Amino acid sequence: MSAAAALPHLRAHEAARPAPGAGYRWLVLIFVSVSMFGNYYLCDALGLVADLVKAGYQISDSQYGLLTGIYSIAAVVALLLGGVIIDRMGTKRSVLLFGVFASVAGLVIAMAPSYQVMLAGRFLLGIGCEPLNVAVTTALARWFKGKELSFAFGLNLTVSRLGSVAVDRSPQWASWAYSGGSFSRPLWLAALLGVTCIIGGAVYWALEHRAEQRYELGSAGSTDKLRLRDIAGFGAAYWFVVGLCFTFYSAIFPFQSFATKFFIEAHGTPREEAGALLSYLPATAMIATPLFGLLVDRIGRRALFMAVGSLLIAPVYCMMATRGISLLVPVALMGIAFSLIPAVLWPEVAYLVDEKRLGTAYALMTLLQQVGFFAVSWLLGWANDVSHASAENPGGYALGMWLLTGLSVLGLIFSFLLFRAERGHKSHGISATTAAAK
Repeated sequence: MSAAAALPHLRAHEAARPAPGAGYRWLVLIFVSVSMFGNYYLCDALGLVADLVKAGYQISDSQYGLLTGIYSIAAVVALLLGGVIIDRMGTKRSVLLFGVFASVAGLVIAMAPSYQVMLAGRFLLGIGCEPLNVAVTTALARWFKGKELSFAFGLNLTVSRLGSVAVDRSPQWASWAYSGGSFSRPLWLAALLGVTCIIGGAVYWALEHRAEQRYELGSAGSTDKLRLRDIAGFGAAYWFVVGLCFTFYSAIFPFQSFATKFFIEAHGTPREEAGALLSYLPATAMIATPLFGLLVDRIGRRALFMAVGSLLIAPVYCMMATRGISLLVPVALMGIAFSLIPAVLWPEVAYLVDEKRLGTAYALMTLLQQVGFFAVSWLLGWANDVSHASAENPGGYALGMWLLTGLSVLGLIFSFLLFRAERGHKSHGISATTAAAK
């Protein structure tokens, strides 16, 4: 039989390939989630030893702020280029490649003999971790498209956030790593667990490589890319969401980088208790975020829910600056807001922006979010240095807390503007989506 005659038979054979079974797909989910567990652990490990790093390297809070914030500068670069790389290399190579970057970065950070080397390690971590998030999301869209996709995303996020919970609880389950009063052991522990980024990526590569020979796989999900020509058509409501996203996350994540140091020095909290307090945020979000999502899907009023979340977080940092208030109260308010706002904020964009522009809308939000992380991390460090914040001067932390309070109030303003815009659209008998399209 000639090659030309055989071609239709080959095509028929390929078309007859079965889809991968449920067991195979869930095996894929397990190992990409293992990779994300290590990813989250590596990203959050530095915050638990902030005071020890500052003392060990003899650096200022501003320099520590740069150490945490430079991750976001690398993330911006990675977000601009990562989508293109993933589209060209494919998901199996991308998950493994960026998993290697993240794991190597963890090793560089753990063995860093100087502040400058650790700075380079944190930059490399941003180059690896942020595209790894995108690559895993893209991979899941390929394997679960139309088949429990939302559930798969939810489970993946749950396992990922377990990495954050494990970091925050590490002074309890790995007390030996903190017993010497040095930051070296906790960071070596993070580097060891960070190797799961490579293990998960390698097993996923093998699973997809094998599946390509036996099964009919869906096309990979498209990555979010920033296209400047798409931005001009975004309506005011979208920009209010962007403003809320910027202020909310810029107040949450940079604070988490300093939180252990702040709890220990400003409130005299033991490291184990400080880590436990922080662990409530991701642990609460693991359970409450999908429940809030279901509630909002059922009753609507998205802008109102975002306004409620913004109202909850507005007084949090003022309360933390007050020594007479139990930290459990502001942490509980922050945990509810951290669960509520993300459950509404990201899906809201799909209601405000045309589907063809969603990639640009999400890419722009994520990019500005990372810029906010960097700027506020450095500003918090600067505020602590200017005010001479320390265990001997706990009142010096007040300036940083007021800075975060200002961001939270600004977020409340954005949520109010969004709420008013939504009410205005409804009063004129049109939806926010229709108004955005116009």
